[in-house]
Amino acid sequence: QLQLVESGGGLVQPGGSLRLSCLASGRTFNSYAMGWFRQAPGKAREFVADINWSGGITSYADSVKGRFTIARDNGQNTVFLQMDSLKPEDTAVYYCAGREGDEYVYWGQGTQVTVSS
Repeated sequence: QLQLVESGGGLVQPGGSLRLSCLASGRTFNSYAMGWFRQAPGKAREFVADINWSGGITSYADSVKGRFTIARDNGQNTVFLQMDSLKPEDTAVYYCAGREGDEYVYWGQGTQVTVSS
């Protein structure tokens, strides 16, 4: 079992930045690919970014490409999401997730990000 706890959310003005963190505990963190997802009010949860076990391969949703950066520190059991040039449409609850095979099976409780002036 992998336990995940997100932090770093908050209120930021458009154009600002936030850095989300996801601390993992339980089984071997560096054996899991990790991802970030988000869910805005009234909308379905959507993929944001993911990273393979070593951190060498990443992918992003088109809506965040060039603005968000996913990274991981296996020594600290943590995955990060650096979010720059934030827009009001980035407002959502952001979730960290751990993948087994092709499925994300471990989820954090989420952290709220609000982009507003």
